[in-house]
Amino acid sequence: MASVNPIRYVGAIPVLIDSETATWNMSPDALRKAFVQAATKGKLPKAVIVVHLYGVVAKIGEIRHICREFGVPLIEDAAESLGSTWHGQMTGTIGDIGFYSFNGNKIITTSGGGMLMMPNEETKQLALKLATQAREDAPHYEHDQVGYNYRLSNVSAGIGRGQLEVIEQRVQARRRVFARYERMFRQLGTTYQREVPYSRANRWLTAMQLDQTELHRDTLMQRLATAGIESRPVWKPMHLQPVYRDAEYVTVDGEDVSRRLFKNGICLPSGSDLTLVEQQQVIQTVLDTRSIVAEQSV
Repeated sequence: MASVNPIRYVGAIPVLIDSETATWNMSPDALRKAFVQAATKGKLPKAVIVVHLYGVVAKIGEIRHICREFGVPLIEDAAESLGSTWHGQMTGTIGDIGFYSFNGNKIITTSGGGMLMMPNEETKQLALKLATQAREDAPHYEHDQVGYNYRLSNVSAGIGRGQLEVIEQRVQARRRVFARYERMFRQLGTTYQREVPYSRANRWLTAMQLDQTELHRDTLMQRLATAGIESRPVWKPMHLQPVYRDAEYVTVDGEDVSRRLFKNGICLPSGSDLTLVEQQQVIQTVLDTRSIVAEQSV
């Protein structure tokens, strides 16, 4: 929701773009289709917001090319992908503007807030102004536009800067967690978000698809919960959220990929401090659930 709600905050109308099956992120084909439709109406969007879901880099090269072709700025929602790279460049710095989240569940945290990545000093100064109630440079309080109180405190910023020193260790820890899951569940037929060429995902969360397995997501989640293990469905698509049910939604040939990903997708414990014993408990519970399901189907 945090990727879409700001569009409404400023009185704009969101156009939602379907996912693609490799990275589960924005489909470049659906994006191009949306641009063509918008150009036909003579009303191109003000910007495109692409999300690097669960820390896996979107097809950012194709998406950036399309945005440049139509002359529309590209904003990167890198809230979940701090530490992920494409051609060695950090996500959040590839588009025109990027942002990160330091919420409590992110790879580093300041308990809340985030960080903006700006292309130039002029844009930076405008953001700083808007984040401080749009106060003018005057000895008294002078305001010529509406602003916000969106600043990160100095204390929180200091906490975040300290954790940036260990970001690489945390990325490597989460990538090892993902690699174990992928290796141990290979026999089940699970599938995962794929990394685009020349990219590295931080694997903030390990999410897997169960549509090619004998497992049902809700059944597996119940078994994990019984074992004291928290799991979640993958994010529910915005076009299925009641508040955005009337928003325009663009797919390729009518195939609703994001709906299918949501129906069959599950997120597993993936923290940087997840121990081998804890992860093995998760793995064993999944394997045991599969064995029970297999026996019941005989």
